[in-house]
Amino acid sequence: MGLLDDAVPQGSVSKPLMIALGALLASGALYKHASSGSQPSKPATQQPSDQSGDVAGGLGGLLDQFQQSGLGNIMKSWIGTGPNQPVSPNQVGSALGPNIIKVLAQKTGMSEQELTAQLSQILPGVVDKLTPNGRLPS
Repeated sequence: MGLLDDAVPQGSVSKPLMIALGALLASGALYKHASSGSQPSKPATQQPSDQSGDVAGGLGGLLDQFQQSGLGNIMKSWIGTGPNQPVSPNQVGSALGPNIIKVLAQKTGMSEQELTAQLSQILPGVVDKLTPNGRLPS
């Protein structure tokens, strides 16, 4: 993902974080895994009609998750052209929810605490890089 090279730290966490970001931003990639528990046919959260808003439904779905958690303004600062507001590991965990965090931790081999700590550091820069014009890509 050459575009994100400077947003993701190098070293031993680089590859797991790229896996987590890929899974998180791939439209619907985690939705199937996170909701496959007790009720596979029902989403873990309300699913908008535009297909991009389910859990981890691409960048738009990520924004929806942050908005539903009351953190929409933080993520909008990452999308916009101004300074990026910080986000705490607890806020990332709250926005994504325990099922998504668990699936990402399993995919990456990282602990849930390490994953949310790393995501809180890199998500602002990654979202900022993916939205260079200050808006979500269409």
